[in-house]
Amino acid sequence: MHIGTGLDPRPGQAPAPEPNPRSTGLSREARNLQWLLQNFIDEVQGVRSVAVVSSDGLLLLSSQPGPVTAGEPAARPSEARMDLAAVVSGLASLTDGAARLMDGGRVRQTTVAMDEGMLLVMSVSDGSLLGVHATADCDMSIVAYHMAMFVGRAGHVLTPALRSELSQAMESGR
Repeated sequence: MHIGTGLDPRPGQAPAPEPNPRSTGLSREARNLQWLLQNFIDEVQGVRSVAVVSSDGLLLLSSQPGPVTAGEPAARPSEARMDLAAVVSGLASLTDGAARLMDGGRVRQTTVAMDEGMLLVMSVSDGSLLGVHATADCDMSIVAYHMAMFVGRAGHVLTPALRSELSQAMESGR
């Protein structure tokens, strides 16, 4: 692992696995961010899908969407990821505008509770966003805790160069 990125695993945790075919050709930092995202998904119960979105609304990282419930139209995975990215970006823009109108300062987290799910959006230090779609019965405190841990580990390494690499990788389907 690259020392000094903040992406090294926690003590006692296995290092990032070898890159999968999807991440071939990506930098170590990009592969480490993918690993952190996958680790987040694997560790947090109730997570349906996750998206990391740049400040200008581009999808940087995402998970595959969770299972579709009965009665929902099945979207292709790439469409579902782009839909989540658009919702996360739009919701963040709306809440930022509300915070400015109310002199509320910077929005750190937004939570939307729905009958059949939860949407949590957290700001990353560079203006990027972490959006999580979870089940309605998820433990929000655990989801928010893991989101904060992801933001803390990944936020400071999302440089313009890395954001560009991740965005290009998403566009090319890597």
